[in-house]
Amino acid sequence: MIRMRIEGVAFDHQDNPVVVLKDIEGTRRLPIWIGFMEAQSIAMELEGRTPPRPLSHDLLRNILDLLNVSVQRVVINDLQDSTFFAVISLQTKRGIKEIDSRPSDALALAARTKAPIFVTGRAMDAMDALPQEDEEIEKFKKLVQDLEMKDEE
Repeated sequence: MIRMRIEGVAFDHQDNPVVVLKDIEGTRRLPIWIGFMEAQSIAMELEGRTPPRPLSHDLLRNILDLLNVSVQRVVINDLQDSTFFAVISLQTKRGIKEIDSRPSDALALAARTKAPIFVTGRAMDAMDALPQEDEEIEKFKKLVQDLEMKDEE
């Protein structure tokens, strides 16, 4: 299991939103293409901006707080047919409960609760499958650098 952090929200060359995860050691990245609303939600939180009304992820955090439930961690744990999967681990009065989630929602919640983010399983295999040869690594780095780190306004 590799600990990650959200490096930023970007848009690829076709204006599709991407959340970029980077390992804590700063040597590996994992891009995950997400929806526009989730990209906006994550970007707003990373930038410290507060929406005039709570977004869905703010609402979820507020409900969890009211119920005295805390987010222990988020794990991007699988990849099937080019789709990533995630689990949110919640600390409840009855112990740890795991909830299946889309990665974008799990990451938006992790950003709001400062919960640690991990990658494991087939999702980690996907990160390991990123180009390894020097020329391919440079192409991948250029792709990541070319992504505009901006949010949808």
